[in-house]
Amino acid sequence: MNLQNPKKFQMLLDQAHETALNVLRPISRKYDKAEHAYPKELDMLASLLDGMNDGGDGLNAGAAINKRGDIDSNNKNGTNMSTALGVIEMCYGDTGLLLTMPRQGLGNSAIAAVANDEQLERFKGTWAAMAITEPGCGSDSAAIRTTATKDGDDYILNGEKIFVTSGDRADSVVVWATLDKKLGRAAIKSFVVPKGTPGMKVERLEHKLGIKASDTAAISFIDCRVPGANLLGNAEIDVAKGFAGVMETFDNTRPLVAAMAVGCAKASLERIKDIFKDELDPDYATPYLQTSNLAAQIYRMEAEWEAARLLTIKATWMADNKKPNSREASIAKAKAGRICNEITLKCVELAASVGYNEDELLEKWARDSKILDIFEGTQQIQQLIIARRELGKSSSELK
Repeated sequence: MNLQNPKKFQMLLDQAHETALNVLRPISRKYDKAEHAYPKELDMLASLLDGMNDGGDGLNAGAAINKRGDIDSNNKNGTNMSTALGVIEMCYGDTGLLLTMPRQGLGNSAIAAVANDEQLERFKGTWAAMAITEPGCGSDSAAIRTTATKDGDDYILNGEKIFVTSGDRADSVVVWATLDKKLGRAAIKSFVVPKGTPGMKVERLEHKLGIKASDTAAISFIDCRVPGANLLGNAEIDVAKGFAGVMETFDNTRPLVAAMAVGCAKASLERIKDIFKDELDPDYATPYLQTSNLAAQIYRMEAEWEAARLLTIKATWMADNKKPNSREASIAKAKAGRICNEITLKCVELAASVGYNEDELLEKWARDSKILDIFEGTQQIQQLIIARRELGKSSSELK
């Protein structure tokens, strides 16, 4: 077992690391202060990311390749892994700026995972946000109340979505809605709704604790007419398959959010090691129990961070090899989200006044980290999913 990053990705990672340090870090505080202002510096970066993977799918290329099934059977470390490794380096620069990168939205992962071949081609190059959460529905995605009513060849959407990342800036929004409330989870489908569609309105932009460079919107849909061709995947309601088709999206996005958490934690960890470099043993020659309390805390955080990184890489490796990774995706998301919160806050604490001061980015990374343990499924939801997978229980059997 090789626990290092694959050598074939090294050039990509070096480029992403340089971008994080030389492009994202210098403007990080600027857009933390200027919430809702669009970072124009990202337009050029987005064009580069479009070509980061074959096929122009950018950060979502892995999901697209899994959908098409054109993976190289001799290449066990593929696009899902390289994408996650790239995300780690970019979030080492700034998580909020990555989240607002054009054409790299979470909705793009939904399109890549669920869309048919014609839709993949038609929506190629679009910047898609993802709209799942509602005022009365957060962690329980199956409780969605936004409706999609068939009307000829179209669907009429009615409902409200909140906490939509890039909801105002994106070209389109992937909206989760139910075709028939009586049929429960099986009737939930996702629709691509282009920006400016009549009946779709951005009601407000949220003021947040962190990731302020990324806009987070509340969007209403009132008699919003969407072409039937924009329903992603199969329009048939398969009661036997239930919610599984739509939930495949999370198997692709959760490892990416885990990668964001690993990158954000890496930034804090490296900074605190630099601040206290004279107190640490760079060769780890001193036994753990004989080190200072400060060094012991930093070494423990390093170990937790490495565990989260490896779990994230495992989830992406399984996706690259077409292995079911729902459990592993949740394990990676749960571990990375939690340790990112712990590491960033502990680094602020250890650095004392330096960590709390805005002259450093430590306090910003601590604020940015909180959302990474919440969106794409909270810590508690991940633990519930893991328990179901381990015990072989359905959602109705274990709540």
